[in-house]
Amino acid sequence: MKVGDGFTCMGGCNFGSEPYLITFEKNVRLSGNVTFVTHDGGTWAFRDMSEYADVIKYGKIHVGERTFIGCNVTVMPGVKIGKRCVIGAGSVVTKDIPDETVVAGVPARPLMTTQKYADVCLASQKPYDKERYMADKRNYLLEFLVD
Repeated sequence: MKVGDGFTCMGGCNFGSEPYLITFEKNVRLSGNVTFVTHDGGTWAFRDMSEYADVIKYGKIHVGERTFIGCNVTVMPGVKIGKRCVIGAGSVVTKDIPDETVVAGVPARPLMTTQKYADVCLASQKPYDKERYMADKRNYLLEFLVD
């Protein structure tokens, strides 16, 4: 597995049986339980048929710089995810994702650009006390996020 500087995995990620086929550029962040599938095990279903006995399917996976992949995402073989992408929680990525694209769903589909997502996040941001947040995140959020 090739991993760039600033790579973060929040835990429980599965890099499959061929992690050497996966490349992460710098500053990639994986949320929990992300799965990378580098081969198609479905070939097992017809391996007993002589003409298909030696069929194998593998694919490299490449994740671009400063991309965020949400929890419980599955990335399939041969996929290239561009730079500054956001992959929504629970998505199944079956096709290449262009740079600066937000995707979600099963299969993952484009929703908007990363810039539009940034603008939406900024517009919906409530003012908050950053110093208090940094000092005691748990208690501050419990107080700040009132029902």
